[in-house]
Amino acid sequence: MGALASLAVLATIAVFASEMPRLAAWPLVMIVAVHVSLQLRRYRRLPCQNFVFPGNDLSVLLDGQPIDAVVQWRGPLAFVTWQDRNGRRGRLSWWPDTLPPTSRRELRLAAGHLDAVRSPSRVAP
Repeated sequence: MGALASLAVLATIAVFASEMPRLAAWPLVMIVAVHVSLQLRRYRRLPCQNFVFPGNDLSVLLDGQPIDAVVQWRGPLAFVTWQDRNGRRGRLSWWPDTLPPTSRRELRLAAGHLDAVRSPSRVAP
């Protein structure tokens, strides 16, 4: 949430640093402030989600329910996409550096295991 607030401050500075007329800049800054406050309220109300990556042939658990999950790494960011037993899809992205080192290592190991299981065969049949 701190990153979103920081981006709002930077957006305000960018609007004023541009050569936009002040008569147009102030309403734009107010729109940004309202939008960011609504987004922050929305993010605060989101429930925490508990993932368990067992690292073996067992299913990944999300809040105690088994799901089909795929973990991808793009640089320092982790992306998890999943589908629950009811067919609902979900996506989550985050910066794993916020995790303790042991949890981050477990996630890397589990993600490698999931990718190895779900990747299609790359050899000719």
